[in-house]
Amino acid sequence: MTVSTRKTKLTTALLLAPASLWYLLLLVAPLVIVTIFSFGERAPEGGYAAAFTFEQYLKLPTRSTPFINTLWLASLGTFFCIILAYPLAYYLATRASAQMKSILVALIIVPFWTSFLIRTYAWITILSSRGIPAILERLGLVQDLVLLNTPFAITLGIVYNYLPLMTFPLYVSLERLDKRLLEASKDLGANRWGTFWQVTFPLSAPGLITGSMLVFILLMGEYLIPALLGGGKIFFVGNALVDLFLQSRNWPFGSAVSMALNFIMLVIISLYLWLTSRLGGEGREEVSLF
Repeated sequence: MTVSTRKTKLTTALLLAPASLWYLLLLVAPLVIVTIFSFGERAPEGGYAAAFTFEQYLKLPTRSTPFINTLWLASLGTFFCIILAYPLAYYLATRASAQMKSILVALIIVPFWTSFLIRTYAWITILSSRGIPAILERLGLVQDLVLLNTPFAITLGIVYNYLPLMTFPLYVSLERLDKRLLEASKDLGANRWGTFWQVTFPLSAPGLITGSMLVFILLMGEYLIPALLGGGKIFFVGNALVDLFLQSRNWPFGSAVSMALNFIMLVIISLYLWLTSRLGGEGREEVSLF
């Protein structure tokens, strides 16, 4: 090994050291601690008591409802984000003028200037009995309509808060699309829908997958939206973890629930990487999340 090679490796190691230390302290170390806690027992006064048992993992089926709620509503929210974001991203990338594009992008970003908490609180007023239900009742359209503290309210809060995170990966993917392929498809006799399904949609698939995973992964750990718009009636895994760690102080069981959530996330991310590698292998534009 030459002197220059050694210097290069030493320089690389020194440059990577701060990030590596940060990674070890803030990701690896907490994960190790949670793993150790998950094999322990609840102390009589609450918290953690040293032990080695699989009891906490055997009790996971008793908390199946938060997992079902999380997977179901996260999937539903992601689906509606796709339905709304794709036409918007398509218009931005292919139809909007430069000036209109700037205005629409700014309008998408503007909600992020306000706190996530405040934006979610606003929907409590809108969906409460003094909001939309009261307006519809005065118009004589419906009676005794309940929107707040329902799956509908949670889904609406999810779509409103996470729609931009779905829109931008799709927009980037569609913006990179080679317009000559669209012209070639039309020249070969394909109609507008045929061109979309055979050219546009497949080439935008990486952005679609990236946006879906970005939204879905964040929703798996969501706490605020179900707590405020669900009124504590519809528990997500995040709500269950708050209950186990802060209220019942059952840290080992909470750690086991957290590890189960981490396992689900690992499976989802592995599926995402497999899909993007398949799409990338076919020579398509890739908008990677990792």
